[in-house]
Amino acid sequence: MNNWIKRDLKYIWHPYTQMKDCENLPPILIEKARGLKLYDNKGNFYYDTISSWWCNVHGHNHPKIKKAIIRQLDSLEHILFAGFTHRPAILLAEKLVSLSPPSLNKVFFSDNGSTAVETALKMSFQYWQNIGKKDKTKFVSLDYGYHGDTVGAMSVSGVDLFNEVFKPLFFSSFKVPSPYCYRCPMGKEKSSCNLDCAEPLETLVRQKSHEIAGIVLEPLVMAAAGMIVYPKEYLKRVAEIARKYSIHLILDEVATGFGKTGKMFACEYVNIQPDFMCLSKGITSGYLPMGATLTTDTIYEAFYANYEERKTFYHGHTYTANPVACSAALASLEIFKEEDTLGRVREVSFLFHQGLEKFRGLNLVGDVRYIGIIGAIELVKEKKRKVAFSFKERVGLEIYKQGLKKHLILRPLGSIIYLFLPLSISKKELEYVLDNTYNIVKSVDKKSISQ
Repeated sequence: MNNWIKRDLKYIWHPYTQMKDCENLPPILIEKARGLKLYDNKGNFYYDTISSWWCNVHGHNHPKIKKAIIRQLDSLEHILFAGFTHRPAILLAEKLVSLSPPSLNKVFFSDNGSTAVETALKMSFQYWQNIGKKDKTKFVSLDYGYHGDTVGAMSVSGVDLFNEVFKPLFFSSFKVPSPYCYRCPMGKEKSSCNLDCAEPLETLVRQKSHEIAGIVLEPLVMAAAGMIVYPKEYLKRVAEIARKYSIHLILDEVATGFGKTGKMFACEYVNIQPDFMCLSKGITSGYLPMGATLTTDTIYEAFYANYEERKTFYHGHTYTANPVACSAALASLEIFKEEDTLGRVREVSFLFHQGLEKFRGLNLVGDVRYIGIIGAIELVKEKKRKVAFSFKERVGLEIYKQGLKKHLILRPLGSIIYLFLPLSISKKELEYVLDNTYNIVKSVDKKSISQ
């Protein structure tokens, strides 16, 4: 075992990792990266098919972002953002507002996705307190949703393997069925469901709107749940329910924002006006940590008062609006325009979706779903009855190990294999990724059938 890996295992505790697994499958030591490829200390390369945890947008080592970071370091690396400001933050806030739905005019910076969501939850809660509607203290979320790993974010996420042990810490919230078309919670077929899965939400809100502050959901793609892609009509219906019953609509665009679905933000697929939009991951193209919560003038004005009225939003983070991170984000957004990134995504997405459709014919593949350059292949034990693999069977791990041999990072979500591609992927790279992923799933398929 490499000395660096020995030192890693001696001192480092990795996230979402059973460290005992590292005895047989130690972490890979990455030394450099360029474009879609990561290079390890042994000279191997791997296609970064999951965008380094869903945040890399323009590929690794993009010269424009690197130059922006270096240029900013020559003048200012960090300052307190309470009582002080700087040009990169002002320019970035202006840019984000110009790109977002018209309802959103104010930007509160933080430093990751969980904190962006926590900011929205606290703002929504305090808004209702500030205007005298003190009973509105609860939130509604989807039972498969994921919004981060802080306690507040976990409280509005689904309870599953990731966070079940922490359930006693959660604050009370309402959960409603997720629009998981492949495993419809209402037992319906997608072609004739009539959005029945939205009925439990409306029933709950109709009965409890006086105590509900807001509803939190990921627009169109429930990422950590297994890249569950749901109909845009469901999102529109949720927005209508929120507006009808006067509750806040909080959109978690941490994973879906910045082009991954084919539009800058997933909510652009329907004409809705959220009260909050939470951003992170792709905001800096993965170069530096940053989060942002966008909200409305109406919410902002409920906090705007004399100090003694005690309506101040007492919330912040040490690295709020870090100037270097803001500069990286501005450079990333400039690349979208200069390289016509979204135009290229639309072109590549067509080929991507065509390629994914081939997987449906494999015996282990129960469902294939996609939007933009996000795709998922749900593996099942029995196709006709949609029988899932058990937690112990770890079929996804076998795919992951086979992927590494073919220069692919296919990190599974349980038995769901997904591709969350950088927007900079070329047609040739896409062809390699799809062909080899198909062959890997097919080979595991045969192995499983013969057992």
